[in-house]
Amino acid sequence: MSDSLSSPISKLVQQLADKLLAKKLIISTAESCTGGWISQSLTALSGSSAWFDSGFVTYSNEAKQRLLNVPPALFGIEGPGAVSEAVVLAMTAGAIQGSRANLAVAVSGIAGPDGGSKDKPVGTVWISWQWEDTSLARCFHFSGDREAVRCATVLAALEGCLLLID
Repeated sequence: MSDSLSSPISKLVQQLADKLLAKKLIISTAESCTGGWISQSLTALSGSSAWFDSGFVTYSNEAKQRLLNVPPALFGIEGPGAVSEAVVLAMTAGAIQGSRANLAVAVSGIAGPDGGSKDKPVGTVWISWQWEDTSLARCFHFSGDREAVRCATVLAALEGCLLLID
């Protein structure tokens, strides 16, 4: 991660840490296309063990099923596939169920440069957030190379956490 990317992320992490501590919340992540970047960003802040529980890096569909209890049917021929609202919502639910967290964020997308399709081009990313009885999911279409898509995903995931708990 370049220094130009770390500053905005670090600022968001500090803001999120302050809010999590004030509200006595614990966060967990469930990541696919970011490969642990959200968790790494959160744990880069000293003292994060007070509000960060765990990060699930579930890159494969099998890992999403095994570690987060994402229903296999979502990956079948009739299902929406890994990059979908249903999958990221199941991922946040699984992250909360499999941890001591009460807030979770999940991401699944196509960072590129390969893997895109007409319906889901490179840069398509679904992000979900869950806190208490509130679950939200949103589809993003980021541009740029693989690192740019992943960085934009981390930023959007952190911003969404802040919005949800405000």
